[in-house]
Amino acid sequence: MARILVTEKLAQRGLDQMAVAGHEVDVRLGLDADGLLAALPGAAALVIRSATKVTAEVLAGAPDLVVVGRAGVGLDNVDVPAATARGVMVVNAPESNILSAAEHAMALLLSMARNVPQAHAGLVAGRWERSKWEGIELSGKTLGILGLGRIGALVAQRAHAFGMRLIAHDPYVSAERARVLGIELVDLAELVGRADFLTIHLPKTPETAGLVGKELLEKAKPGLRVVNAARGGVLDEEALADAIASGRVGGAALDVFSAEPCTDSPLFSLEQVVVTPHLGASTAEAQDKAGEQIAEQIVLALAGDFVPYAVNLAARGASEAVRPYLGLSERLGRSISALCEGLPSPVEVTYSGLLAGEDTAILTLALLKGIFAAGSEEPVSYVNAPRLAEERGLEVVSSAKTTSLDYVSLITVTSGEHSIAGTLTGKGRLEAERIVMIDDHSVDVPAAENMLVVRNDDRPGMVGVVGTALGEASLSILSMAVGQSPVAATALMVMTTDRPVPAEVLSHLRSQEGILSAHRLLSDLG
Repeated sequence: MARILVTEKLAQRGLDQMAVAGHEVDVRLGLDADGLLAALPGAAALVIRSATKVTAEVLAGAPDLVVVGRAGVGLDNVDVPAATARGVMVVNAPESNILSAAEHAMALLLSMARNVPQAHAGLVAGRWERSKWEGIELSGKTLGILGLGRIGALVAQRAHAFGMRLIAHDPYVSAERARVLGIELVDLAELVGRADFLTIHLPKTPETAGLVGKELLEKAKPGLRVVNAARGGVLDEEALADAIASGRVGGAALDVFSAEPCTDSPLFSLEQVVVTPHLGASTAEAQDKAGEQIAEQIVLALAGDFVPYAVNLAARGASEAVRPYLGLSERLGRSISALCEGLPSPVEVTYSGLLAGEDTAILTLALLKGIFAAGSEEPVSYVNAPRLAEERGLEVVSSAKTTSLDYVSLITVTSGEHSIAGTLTGKGRLEAERIVMIDDHSVDVPAAENMLVVRNDDRPGMVGVVGTALGEASLSILSMAVGQSPVAATALMVMTTDRPVPAEVLSHLRSQEGILSAHRLLSDLG
């Protein structure tokens, strides 16, 4: 029997499930930081929702902890790397709320189309406003879906039943996968230019933050109506309010906001707007599923059995020779996605040198985890990464080569015209990730949190063009390497910067004569 500390409200079915398994279920709601630290000693499991912050300090104060369970999808309040370093498993319930979230998006869509909340408010206030709140039908209208993950796909199925035409933008979904769903894939500008309704189903990352902002809304089809029941911050709320006030956008329905709880927004004063206080997962069924799923994962973890929804499980199964390369493999996955600007398919990964003699399947999982880090609305784990690859239509082929002329071990990832290779240098705790090739240009730079990759014509003055652009944006260059192509008259610059290069700087660089491409590679897409 183990002690399970539960610090937030959990469905009774979940509590009963853990108790029936023979464990002591210690429910202590409303603990502050000091109270949490005081309650953790002796607890083998910690079950939370979104309010409890599981920091490195909290983990250090829980010497007996085996597993942390988040009864929900997001893991923003759990320091997963710190938990992994301490050997603490982290699990979540990624499938608990997808149906509820999809249905709530449809509820917002219908409410906005037919002005249901506005008409209700008028009627209960004694006003019969039948002509004022004339709405529009969904049938025959075009729904633009921004993000075609599991929730986006469920919304598409439901919208199809209403007779809507479906288009979508998701660089991490193959055209074949979209075709099976009966959806046409288009670029972002075309999506907003053709859609009568736009529904957002994206994770919030540095790449998606503010994605639906002033510039994109200016390209919208007049009268576009916008739904966001995914993540706050993907949609620029002030820009949306301005677009509605100007008449460019016909209305909006939001369940999530940049800062929550949100009780004051420029959108609240607009009668074309429908809002709810983050109710996407607030159904009895979703709460029951979350409680039951997390209870099941906790019981399995405490029994030492396989845990399907473990976010950091796979690191335990790696050999001593392979384990140090997990972080590098994940970084290479994120990098190849950035270079390809979306789903890189097919992907070829080659393990050279000593790694060729090891079981590298877990490294391929880490690669997949990195590839989908920026494009999944659910946290990506070693366990769900293969399912995401299958759903999104990603093909990965791995091979081994025992020879590696310059390195003890080397991992090379290729997709189409893009490629990247990395290795480790040093030993033990001093091992460091290094990037040694990008797009067939030889480089040798330490991997960093923020990296800028620029490919350009091999001619004088190009370094100055890039340096000037970064300087004007008040970005500091921490290190730099230049590599030449062995077959073409091009060169490649790799720079590390003190902070991520803003999207507008990337756009400026790409517009300069002699610059062929510019990409930022981020170590944390959080």
